[in-house]
Amino acid sequence: MANLSDSQIKSWIKNNDRFEGKADGNGLYLSYRKDFITPRWNFRYRFAGKQRIMTIGLYGQLSLAEARKKAKELRASVTLGYDVASEKQERKTQALAKMNAMTFGQLTEVYFEKMIVGKWKNALDLKVRIDKDIKPHLGDLAVEDVKPVHIDKMLHTIIERGSPTIANDILKWTKRVFDYAIKRHIVQYNPASAFSVSDAGGKSVARERVLAKSELIALFSAMRDTEGFTQTNLLTVKLLLLLAVRKSELIKAKREEFDLDAGLWYLPADRTKTNAAITIPLSLHAVDTLHALMALSVNSEWLLPARKVQQHKIPHIHENTLNMALAKIMPFMNESFYVHDFRRTARSHLAALGIESHIAERCLNHKLKGIEGVYNHHDYLDERRLALDLWAGLLTACEHGKDWNVTPIRKIRTR
Repeated sequence: MANLSDSQIKSWIKNNDRFEGKADGNGLYLSYRKDFITPRWNFRYRFAGKQRIMTIGLYGQLSLAEARKKAKELRASVTLGYDVASEKQERKTQALAKMNAMTFGQLTEVYFEKMIVGKWKNALDLKVRIDKDIKPHLGDLAVEDVKPVHIDKMLHTIIERGSPTIANDILKWTKRVFDYAIKRHIVQYNPASAFSVSDAGGKSVARERVLAKSELIALFSAMRDTEGFTQTNLLTVKLLLLLAVRKSELIKAKREEFDLDAGLWYLPADRTKTNAAITIPLSLHAVDTLHALMALSVNSEWLLPARKVQQHKIPHIHENTLNMALAKIMPFMNESFYVHDFRRTARSHLAALGIESHIAERCLNHKLKGIEGVYNHHDYLDERRLALDLWAGLLTACEHGKDWNVTPIRKIRTR
């Protein structure tokens, strides 16, 4: 039988009458202790021989009728063998844990700081890749909530935009981040472990693309004539061809690295794939190109400063800037190509010009192989200068749409 009424409860509140508990029946109690601002509804019951109590709401938020209905439902659950107070606490604990759970985005930040910063020379490039291709898909999920279906969706999104190589790279780094989480007891399994390159971009196949002289002529013509292809982009592409360096080596270059009077570029070790500094000889054509490029960025310490405010505050142009620019001229080329194909193009034409293999390899800053690589530490600066001068002559002729039929030399004598 019910013992409480709304008028009685309101009278207690008005008179500030405090009490530990007033029973209403069916296990429902109202408590208005001295430290309570508002009376609380409690439900009391016995389970496994022990007295149990749980709060089910505040008076005012939960009416007397609603409290009675809730108590009746809880009593039925107890009769069926459920420890309702324990289950409520477990749900509360789980909800709190979920609210405080580390997200995958937060995990990537920890991984980046602990495993990449100071240990990987292209750390900023990886940070950009994580922020662009991983966080938008997985960043807001709790680490333990990331499932294979999320990995699959992320990879397919990258593939569908035409970036299979990036999909392979993203899969690799996602696996590494989860492996790190397993080692640190953050998760129990790696949801990316079942995926292979066949699920991402496919197995990478070594490219063989080389631009013939006729294609180089078409390239220069397209760069000059394509609307929206800037002079800065043209000069940058020309430098990549003239110097046969990697894109990352050039786009991160500072003006102070170049001695244009001496015709030398001092490329530091921390930006080379071989982890060894190299002095690159500059042909007159390369020096002229650098002068023109520097004139377009007179107020920057960078050879190729960022052209707009970037999300990651990279001070130089982004790695995709040239890719996006070259996409504009692809319709004017018989066959598409990538920026990295420029190095293979330079190496092939150097061979055609009669440059000895070991000199051509050093022009591309490749380590010499075998015994020669172990014992021969000669840098071939003079020989590389002559080789790159010949290559510059061919490129300049292509730029002006002229034939350049110099007779290939049989051998450049080495010291």
